[in-house]
Amino acid sequence: QLQASGGGLVQAGGSLMLSCAASGRTLSVDVMGWFRQAPGKEREFVVAISWSGGTTYYSDSVKGRFTISRDNAKNTVYLQMNSLKPEDTAVYYCAARVGIRLRALKDEYDYWGQGTLVTVSS
Repeated sequence: QLQASGGGLVQAGGSLMLSCAASGRTLSVDVMGWFRQAPGKEREFVVAISWSGGTTYYSDSVKGRFTISRDNAKNTVYLQMNSLKPEDTAVYYCAARVGIRLRALKDEYDYWGQGTLVTVSS
């Protein structure tokens, strides 16, 4: 089970850190990803990280502003979001993929958290 937290309301230009903690499952063997879904839109890929943390893959929309990291000892993945924009407003989901390849398609992820809402005001 994945539990995402850390969402909230922030002004444009501000920062938030999201966390995704796993229970009942060891994340260290999984590729982890963050996706987001804005109202009325499809769920979209944000970023993925390899099991070791050594490889990351960012969507162009967040590259340079967001940073993903993981602490396998704590079974937790983090998403540091800086320079937030109103268009970053969405429910953010963490997901786990059993495998070694970083993927951007949501259908290739096996486990999902419940989502945490991020609202960026202008």
